[in-house]
Amino acid sequence: MMEDETQNTSVTAENPPDISPWSPFRHKMFALLWVAIVVSNVGTWMHDLSAGWLMATMTPSPILVASVQAATTLPVFLFALPAGALADIVDRRRLLLIVKILLTVVAIALASSVYLGVMNPWLLLIFTLAMGTGAAFIAPAW
Repeated sequence: MMEDETQNTSVTAENPPDISPWSPFRHKMFALLWVAIVVSNVGTWMHDLSAGWLMATMTPSPILVASVQAATTLPVFLFALPAGALADIVDRRRLLLIVKILLTVVAIALASSVYLGVMNPWLLLIFTLAMGTGAAFIAPAW
């Protein structure tokens, strides 16, 4: 009986399956999700770099320049556990969508503030804190 089962399968120890690093991209949903994550990460990196640069151009204070990075990471420290509990309670897909929409609104408000010339160091820290809070709520849901 055992011999028949191993003979019927096409994948054996002598005949490993054709595995490619690109094989997950054959699945449309995986490819779309992967592209969305890459685009989102690039946007996050752009914000991190430009927020620090913007703060350095607005004020020579090293405390305020360093506060940009603190405002990005502090929410993860503060909200990681509550965000994880929330992700376990609610629909994760819905949570991701809501937080991503809110982060888009924050990013548009940040860009508009810079464009209109009303940006100041404290406003930049508030926007950066909001972006960090969004990241803190997204991470556990992934």
